[in-house]
Amino acid sequence: MCERVRVRQWIYDEGRGRLFRRADDKYLIYVPLALAEDSMFPFKTNSSIKLKISFKAGEDKLIVEKWNEASEQEPV
Repeated sequence: MCERVRVRQWIYDEGRGRLFRRADDKYLIYVPLALAEDSMFPFKTNSSIKLKISFKAGEDKLIVEKWNEASEQEPV
């Protein structure tokens, strides 16, 4: 007898994160584990990577991109 097995593959393309301000006046963005470990997540790393983070005035959105050292100066 052959059994059918249904495999449900979850795709996480959004999640609830947080923006933290540390005591040393640095900010950290928390990305939920399920989102960061999804196979479709655009950034793959075992430690850290450099990112470019930008926004447009008046909007409540951040744009996060992999920072390409060859094409840009380091943000200040």
